[in-house]
Amino acid sequence: MYNVDMYIARIPNRDSPPCFLVRESYREGGKVKKRTLANVTHWPAEVVEGLRLLLKGGTVVEGRGAEFEVVRSLPHGHVAAVLGTLRRLGLEKVIAPRRCRERDLVVGLMAARIMDPVSKLATARGLAEETALSTLGEGLGIVDADENELYGAMDWLLGRQERIESALAARHLGDGTLVLYDVTSSYFEGKTCPLAQYGHSRDRKKGKAQIVFGLLCDVQGRPVAVEVFEGNTGDPSTLAAQIQKIRRRFRLKGIVLVGDRGLITEARLGEDIKPVGGLDWITALRAPAIQGLVKEGCIQLSLFDERDLAEVTSPAYPGERLIVCRNPLLAEERARKRQDLLAATERALGKIAAAVSRTRRPLRGQAEIGLRVGKVLNRFKVGKHFRLFISDESFRYERDTGRIEAEAALDGLYVIRTSVTAEVLDAEQTVRAYKGLSKAERAFRSMKTVDLKVRPIHHRLADRVRAHVFLCMLAYYVEWHMRQALAPILFDDDDPAGAEALRPSVVAPARRSARARRKAATQRTHDDYPVHSFQTLLADLATVVRNRIQPNLTGAGTLEKITQPTALQRRAFSLLEIEL
Repeated sequence: MYNVDMYIARIPNRDSPPCFLVRESYREGGKVKKRTLANVTHWPAEVVEGLRLLLKGGTVVEGRGAEFEVVRSLPHGHVAAVLGTLRRLGLEKVIAPRRCRERDLVVGLMAARIMDPVSKLATARGLAEETALSTLGEGLGIVDADENELYGAMDWLLGRQERIESALAARHLGDGTLVLYDVTSSYFEGKTCPLAQYGHSRDRKKGKAQIVFGLLCDVQGRPVAVEVFEGNTGDPSTLAAQIQKIRRRFRLKGIVLVGDRGLITEARLGEDIKPVGGLDWITALRAPAIQGLVKEGCIQLSLFDERDLAEVTSPAYPGERLIVCRNPLLAEERARKRQDLLAATERALGKIAAAVSRTRRPLRGQAEIGLRVGKVLNRFKVGKHFRLFISDESFRYERDTGRIEAEAALDGLYVIRTSVTAEVLDAEQTVRAYKGLSKAERAFRSMKTVDLKVRPIHHRLADRVRAHVFLCMLAYYVEWHMRQALAPILFDDDDPAGAEALRPSVVAPARRSARARRKAATQRTHDDYPVHSFQTLLADLATVVRNRIQPNLTGAGTLEKITQPTALQRRAFSLLEIEL
């Protein structure tokens, strides 16, 4: 902690009367710093003098019960951290070059999403002067905003989405760079929005409509653009719109698009990607295609007795590079999972077999038995590994050991497929680029569950849903930069070079650095600060409050004073390059 002294400073003003400022001085990092708290020049001279005496330790005015009263205290530190980062990034000017009411409202919505993701009604309540939960509304001048005005600001933001995304792309993407693209879904509350459709739910919410949205990121995982689709849209169907966006709106001619095997399919390669000049790609092969390569002899499993990466060619993929990788730990995990699923399936099928063979009210009918069996196979997803024998009065099953052994031979094996030449990216760099998709997945986790909570979605209008998702993407853009800066005092790994040095090869699973493991074990940083998660650090910073003080002096106005930050809080503000 550092000591703070408040005093009245008399500032000469040439031929005009002097100014009187309430200031505080403090020592930080071996230096004495000052900040001005209030200008009291307009106060009566006797009031200024009385305050000066109080600050020097004098007595109160006769008849009063205290030297001053704190009339309002609002959490402020987390607001300063978020708004300070947002402004340091110049994101306000990206949203709109000139300040306006709509821009302030959008900034308020973004900051509130990071600090406390709640409904728009609850956000408006937290901004209002009478019910404020922080200094956010006052700092942006939007204490009078209601939920309808916030909805209007979302509509205004959506109209600027293309311009904002183009500005972010100009910052973080360029010709020849890698572009990560991934797709997820989020469940929806309600049935009136045309975007809300039933589809493959990644949230495992049965009976819930959903939306699908795709996220474009740079190679570091910074979000650049997002697009919302109807909930029954297949992942590959979203790709054409992203290619058009990259080429026409962002005006990028030579880029490398990285997408998983469910996105960049053979059909999409033929129809959407290969016809576009200057567009290279990195993806992976599905299991049946890998089995085909093994049968053709293009992949020799003996290659991986002493190494975990090999580059092969195949006539089925002319002009393309195939990089085969084998991860022993992944092989063990897949084998364990397969055995667990097979055992669980057998237990469930055993119950059906018992129901068929029981003497009292046995299960009968080929259709009825097949229906129950189908439910089991759909649940555990290993039906291809069983032989089933169903009749009207009997049911029998057995494992297909041949298929199980054939699949087990490929455990831990995956194949990266790319059009990028070895002169541009060698084999290890290509594998590393594909693994970079985990950064986009991390963005989805943050946006959907951990921090920003895109879901559940209650908006009824399609454009409001699009604006909501875009707002969350912009909030994650700010959070991404905050996490990078604050990594030394978070559980996040702040030593990527040290982590990479621990990996025997690019195929091996990622490992946390020694510094990150030490932080997790001791709960202290290397410079002996407590370690936080991102959300608990924001909660810690929120304990830095701004107090509104009323001196007990006749005619005196109010003063504002921010509480002294702790050593950890000062460290956080220093990492964010923010001064309170």
